[in-house]
Amino acid sequence: MTADTSDPETLIRALPIWGGPIDIEPLHGGITNRNYIVSEKGRRVVVRYGQDIPEHGVMRFNEFAAAKAAAMAGVSPGVLYASAPFLVMEFVAGRSYRAEDVRRNLHGCVALMKRVHREVAACLHGPTLCFNVFHVIRNYARILAGDHSRKESGLPGYLRACETLERAVGPIDLVFGHNDLLAANFIQDDARLWLVDWDYAGWTTPLFDLGGLSSNNGLDRRENDAMLSEYFEKPASDALWRGFQAMVCASLLRESMWSMVSETRSTIAFDYVSYTEENLERFERAFAAFEEMERS
Repeated sequence: MTADTSDPETLIRALPIWGGPIDIEPLHGGITNRNYIVSEKGRRVVVRYGQDIPEHGVMRFNEFAAAKAAAMAGVSPGVLYASAPFLVMEFVAGRSYRAEDVRRNLHGCVALMKRVHREVAACLHGPTLCFNVFHVIRNYARILAGDHSRKESGLPGYLRACETLERAVGPIDLVFGHNDLLAANFIQDDARLWLVDWDYAGWTTPLFDLGGLSSNNGLDRRENDAMLSEYFEKPASDALWRGFQAMVCASLLRESMWSMVSETRSTIAFDYVSYTEENLERFERAFAAFEEMERS
């Protein structure tokens, strides 16, 4: 289940952080949590409401630790309150990106991602999780088989692809990553770019955030080359390009299987079936291109 069935607004009003009457406005667009803008005496804050989601590896203690560390590092808004199922953050009066904004400001997005990878870990307190996309894919396959998903017949092929991609990535460097670089998680205000939504944050390879930034935002070969050169501060070698392309495929497969699981387990009003099909088609195209590259 993606969100508690209690009335969130009643629970929000009972939080011990308000000094008077509040107004609550749903913030639409989230596909993992329920989000709200709360106004009190002219001040606005964002309230995120969500329970642990074990099937997706979302554990709120980890999200809270990541959000606090990211705020301390200056890459994400400040955290005002964190006690499951609520996370309350400073409101950023800005504009959420779309994919074309990421492509237009690729330099800024990569620079922010590098700051996340280099600075957030030093601000962490307490235990945090690891995010291994290949484990995530295998675990999703077990869940989907147990749920008798409509995509159950495709699971053996997805697992074979996962094994191929994991071998291609090979040994990894370890960073604390965001792991969900959808365009909407970048917010541009008048002064700077922010990164929000730390549900899936954890220790991972930088290639996953790079692959996710590419696959989620439709980067082409030229843009991918520029992104890798900027991140690693040198042109990508053949080995790096191969590992990156494998991770682009893994990112798309993970997103597809995330949606497959959400089809039957989420209570958010969202067309997960269409989202599954869209991402699965993109994965199949990317994996076919990867296999062709491997044969050449």
